[in-house]
Amino acid sequence: MNKSELIDAIADSSGLTKADAGRALDGFLSAVTTALNKGDSLALVGFGTFSVKERAERKGRNPQTGEEITISAAKIPTFKAGKSLKDAVN
Repeated sequence: MNKSELIDAIADSSGLTKADAGRALDGFLSAVTTALNKGDSLALVGFGTFSVKERAERKGRNPQTGEEITISAAKIPTFKAGKSLKDAVN
C-alpha cells in the first residue's frame, strides 16, 4: 500500500473527502516527525510505539576493498508494534 492508497482507505472508512484525509495523514506524519525530532516517543495504545534509539559508533568493512572503516553513531527511528496490532496480523 502506498500513500495515495492509504489516503483512499482513510477517506472510505472515515467519511472524509480524499483532500481532508490527505491533510489528516500529513498532519499525523508531521506530528510523529516532530515528536521524534525532540527525542520524545509517541505511543498509540494497542497499535504501537514510535521512538528514537541511539546506535553507537562501530567498525565495519568496505566490501570492495576490505578496508576497515568507522561507521559513525546515529539516531534511528523505530516502531514497536502493540499487542492488538500483533494479534490482528497473526
